[in-house]
Amino acid sequence: MTLDIIGAGFGRTGTSSIAKALGILGYPCYHMTDVMFHPDHKSDVDFWLDVMKDPDSPDRDWNRVFAGKRATLDFPACAAWRGMARAFPEAKVLLSVHAKGPEGWYDSTMGTIYKGTGLPSESEFGAKMNTMLDGLIWNGLLQGTMDHRDLAIARYEAHIAEVRAEIAPERLIVFRADEGWNRLCSFLGEPMPQAAFPNVNNRAEMGRRMKRLEKIARMHAA
Repeated sequence: MTLDIIGAGFGRTGTSSIAKALGILGYPCYHMTDVMFHPDHKSDVDFWLDVMKDPDSPDRDWNRVFAGKRATLDFPACAAWRGMARAFPEAKVLLSVHAKGPEGWYDSTMGTIYKGTGLPSESEFGAKMNTMLDGLIWNGLLQGTMDHRDLAIARYEAHIAEVRAEIAPERLIVFRADEGWNRLCSFLGEPMPQAAFPNVNNRAEMGRRMKRLEKIARMHAA
């Protein structure tokens, strides 16, 4: 197994739309939904709990979670972008950014996934998800900044600068979902599809997904 595309952008930067677009182009994509909404894949949470100990390490059994995938996007995989970039040196890096800038990313995150962090922890699945989200993402990649708007926005901007500084320009695309097919297909060397570029997972849809995730966690506690 090898990855062709490594997603380095935070969640709530159009990753669901971009993931669907990559699938249309023939790049099946690993996304947070693969962790959250497939309780039979709960071993994925164990994998990311281990990644939490050293997110920058390239020395992992990546096939354990990425089997059958050619791309990654979103949390939690973006927390390990350095390790994956070293493990898959031929892979391109896609840094997704919010169409409305850092402020748009912060508002979207606070209005959706951050407020939904606290899953019912009575089940093993819910407890492990909470530990992983807290340790790898909110207090790891985002350094505990989310309750402070200015600090969180500064962290978002610093992350973009870090990726730009460490990944060779010819290997990197900084991409907004509203840019559509042209730049993405040119970067990947793929023909442009006839279909419209996907536009999915707005705030209302994400709210419904979080409620579904809570139901899954409660079901495992039963």
